[in-house]
Amino acid sequence: MTVILLNPFEVPAGKEDEALAYWERCADVMRKAPGYISTRLHRAISPDARFHYINMAEWESPQHFLAVVESDEFKQVADGGVEAFPHFPGLYEVIRT
Repeated sequence: MTVILLNPFEVPAGKEDEALAYWERCADVMRKAPGYISTRLHRAISPDARFHYINMAEWESPQHFLAVVESDEFKQVADGGVEAFPHFPGLYEVIRT
């Protein structure tokens, strides 16, 4: 059974391009990782949404996801991102379709 990463991002006004660049750097590392299946980045269309971007990614297992986020390569590209763009990743399983 696969797992879904849901990761909402708070993005300060005027920092959208910087946040996208940060997401792309992180996504590039993840796309090469074993167990990666797919990812889609969503942008809020309502101006008052708390989370400007929400990432949704599919992984073969929680272990695959944890292995990449704990890797030195990922830590290097992700350095400083949490402070600049607070985000709240969580792994989920599908229980209804």
